[in-house]
Amino acid sequence: MTGADITVYGAHWCPDCRRSKQFLGEHQIPYNWVDIEEDKSGEAFVIKTNQGKRIIPTITFFDGSFLAEPSNAELAAKLGLKTKASRSHYDLIVLGGGPAGLTAALYTAREFIDTLVIERAAFGGQAAGTERLENMPGFPEGIGGMAFSLRLREQAERFGVELLQAQEVTGVYTQHNYHCVQTGDGEEYSARAVLVATGSRYKRLNVAGESELIGAGVHFCATCDGPFYRGKRVAVVGGGNSAAEESLLLIKFASHVNILVRGGELKASRIIQEKVLTHPKIDVRWHTEVKEFHGENAKLTRLSVVDNQTKETEELPMDGAFIFIGLDPNSGFLAGSGVLLDQWGFIVTGHDLVHSGERPAGYQNREPALMEASVPGIFAAGDVRDKSTKQVASAAGEGASAALMIREYLKNV
Repeated sequence: MTGADITVYGAHWCPDCRRSKQFLGEHQIPYNWVDIEEDKSGEAFVIKTNQGKRIIPTITFFDGSFLAEPSNAELAAKLGLKTKASRSHYDLIVLGGGPAGLTAALYTAREFIDTLVIERAAFGGQAAGTERLENMPGFPEGIGGMAFSLRLREQAERFGVELLQAQEVTGVYTQHNYHCVQTGDGEEYSARAVLVATGSRYKRLNVAGESELIGAGVHFCATCDGPFYRGKRVAVVGGGNSAAEESLLLIKFASHVNILVRGGELKASRIIQEKVLTHPKIDVRWHTEVKEFHGENAKLTRLSVVDNQTKETEELPMDGAFIFIGLDPNSGFLAGSGVLLDQWGFIVTGHDLVHSGERPAGYQNREPALMEASVPGIFAAGDVRDKSTKQVASAAGEGASAALMIREYLKNV
């Protein structure tokens, strides 16, 4: 138990329970988890609360109320998350509330540019789910990812930015001088300019058992789910900064962490490597790939792995597995928008749009701005942009730069 004000009663095999836990995790909302298959008093509470019915998830709140089998929209409403904007048209709509999006928004709002930010999950993006940011300028002792994200949000709100949360963007299209943004609840908002700062998401291994056990032993966020593995065995898949940093977080809860690295070295920064390689409760297995996740009673119990040099296979008993193998851009909603993407789905901007000699429509008489996309008036910043560095500090810098370019663009439309 975490001592949170929200308790989710459910079972590991229940897909709606996993969905509700995922929603709470994405919005960085702490909760207690009670598995009614193992906790008979929890099962009795669910049956009593639902007048004799065994309905899961049943979610209780600090005020004594509860929701049974709620949709994400019902959860958002109960939690007071703002999911609908106050009006339909703005000077600028920012898609994504991470460091790039929020920094851009506070810059434009200071310039009296009417700005709406739409975010599907927690404000702060991946930074909010990072245990500690050690390389942010101005924080010599480092700062927690959640604390940094809260500061960014408060700063944006202080300058009058309107924030829309728990809302998925489903499409973007351009009509005359306006850019229109469609959301999952059927609403549509327009603006003179749009900044896409939707970031990226963790890649999956795409091996047997992975999809079935997501939320039931397979995870992508140590901050969200690490506390549920106190005293248990955990594997981390990956060899980069994220894998190494999240391993150091997980060892605060788990009894032991095995890092499974496909290659023969870690690609993390030197200081993080040193911490990982000298930790007595962290083991690193080189040249190791996961071939399958196995579970019993809808819970992860073991991993099938192979040594990619010797081809020897092995089964590792594990209670949890956290996957950190890279990023995919959150750009799928741009299909049909006219925004040019590279082969991996990242947004192409600036000089790269015209250096081949074939100019996109709208750029016959001018050069695109450094962070402007192939559709004039649509900009990109942060992890979703091609050739970005995928660092929090640079994402914030790109947001500030994009805001200044947007300011100049708006002077002429």
